[in-house]
Amino acid sequence: MADFRTCFAKAKHIVVISGAGVSAESGVPTFRGAGGYWRTWQAQDLATPQAFARNPSQVWEFYHYRREVMLTKEPNPAHRAIAECEARLQGQGRRVMVITQNIDELHRRAGTRNLLEIHGTLFKTRCTSCGAVAENYKSPICPALLGKGCEEAGCGGLLRPHVVWFGENLDPAILEEVDRELAFCDLCLVVGTSSVVYPAAMFAPQVAARGVPVAEFNMESTPATDRFRYRDNRGGPPEAEGRRRCVLSRDFYLFV
Repeated sequence: MADFRTCFAKAKHIVVISGAGVSAESGVPTFRGAGGYWRTWQAQDLATPQAFARNPSQVWEFYHYRREVMLTKEPNPAHRAIAECEARLQGQGRRVMVITQNIDELHRRAGTRNLLEIHGTLFKTRCTSCGAVAENYKSPICPALLGKGCEEAGCGGLLRPHVVWFGENLDPAILEEVDRELAFCDLCLVVGTSSVVYPAAMFAPQVAARGVPVAEFNMESTPATDRFRYRDNRGGPPEAEGRRRCVLSRDFYLFV
């Protein structure tokens, strides 16, 4: 890892691409890990525009359940290491941008400021009529189901979760921001992602194709592993306290 540490020390614009593996230690359940009634459902049954059109109440009940579960979880050392790294390097005139596929807001709660949540978040709603996006931490999460819709003047449309469902494209404005960050980055870290969900799976390979160093930190190899200059995806028993530790710099460690 000595060569990586040297590369990290020189980097001025670092992009971190994170996936579900970052949140695993926080106890964030996968869709298939949902409890009780929801164990009988598959993602394709509920996380689609078609499901919402058929039964918005049922879809909202599921997302309310996910939101309530998420509020019991806390950022783990990986989230905190990334946030602390951003804060420290900002003081040195360096930039860290986190591009996450996660919708749990744990990066944000850990203190990350430069954050692109490309798949949205559990804690925002979007109006199906006017497109207005708003934070929503209410219980139930969607007041539209209680007879109250979008709060934009003259609208009142049905609210939906502000997340990307199966069969939907990512927000073009978000993708433009991603493209700008990738164009200027001089180091890319891939953390806790399987690199199989598109278009996010191509972000790091595109950077690597330009000759920019990419470091992958995962518990196992991914389809993109061989394209990256640095990689830590050794299997076997985890290290101390059930975590594996990767050195980001002399003062920062990434736990995955």
